[in-house]
Amino acid sequence: MAPQLEAAEATEFETDTLTVAGLQLDSSQLDDSQVMAADVALEQTPAQAVAAGNRKVHPDDELTIKDPWALGYDWPIVIWIAVVHLGALAAPFVFTWKAVGLCAFLAWLTGSIGVCMGYHRQLTHGSFATYRPIRWLLAFIGGLSGEGSALTWVANHRKHHLYSDHDGDPHTPNDGSWWSHMFWFMPNFGRKHYRTLLARFAPDLDKDPMMHFLHAMFLPAHVIMGSILFAIGYYGWDAYTGWSFVVWGMFVRLVYVLHVTWFVNSATHLWGYRNYETSDNSRNLWWVALLAFGEGWHNNHHAYQRMARQGHKWWEIDTTYWAILALEKVGLAWNVVKEVPKHTKPA
Repeated sequence: MAPQLEAAEATEFETDTLTVAGLQLDSSQLDDSQVMAADVALEQTPAQAVAAGNRKVHPDDELTIKDPWALGYDWPIVIWIAVVHLGALAAPFVFTWKAVGLCAFLAWLTGSIGVCMGYHRQLTHGSFATYRPIRWLLAFIGGLSGEGSALTWVANHRKHHLYSDHDGDPHTPNDGSWWSHMFWFMPNFGRKHYRTLLARFAPDLDKDPMMHFLHAMFLPAHVIMGSILFAIGYYGWDAYTGWSFVVWGMFVRLVYVLHVTWFVNSATHLWGYRNYETSDNSRNLWWVALLAFGEGWHNNHHAYQRMARQGHKWWEIDTTYWAILALEKVGLAWNVVKEVPKHTKPA
């Protein structure tokens, strides 16, 4: 049985509910296309739905890979990625061990807590319940990973699970390894594409004003964070340390978190072993799991997407799950999905 929503949110969904990517939503607030997505998402894999004769890729979900660059580049995103990588090139010139330690801590905070715990396991899949302010805090920290706001991240990831390695998957390696790693979000698909994406795959987040505020604050939050890091280094030590904190705490850390997350989209659909026979090409890849805070046990995750615990063997280390258990211990998380559902086949 899926975890229940926290009491603060359950009152919003007192009417008939259905599941969109594992989250309980009010069916009276969804249109026919969203109901279609809900009927298929996680309840049936693409292969299962095709076999049952009730799945077609919705026209709005098609990725026109034949000419994804028809409208050109999404220049704000391309420039953002370029600036982050260029900034990281200054790392050897402003090296301090203090900055390296800061980089490691912020990589864990924004990567594991923000993206893996917040964006992925809580907001996308509802692997555990928590208080609304904690959800907002996790979404804010996730935004500091440089991977966009929770709105677009969650919507794209739910779409990925619906069509994983089939037509409609936004980042399958079937369309090219570099496409799945980092090119898939660079084309300009048009404003209608993004509005439809949110409406179909993240209607729960789309109606939350705080999520839209965090979306608007994506770039300003990074500017503010960079300024704070410089001020800490400058007033605590000197200008050199200030710039060291900015380069290592911002740019180097962003490059690390971005690429280890992207490896989940690319490498873990290409290489590794499988504990479960799923309808996609997901794999468990140990080095991605170690670098990406437990997210590399990707075949496990695709088989049982609601589970907070992604390491299913005793030696499959999942540090993000440990952090979720810590939240549970102090009463900030509950209804944590810990075990493989009985009598349930992998997706």
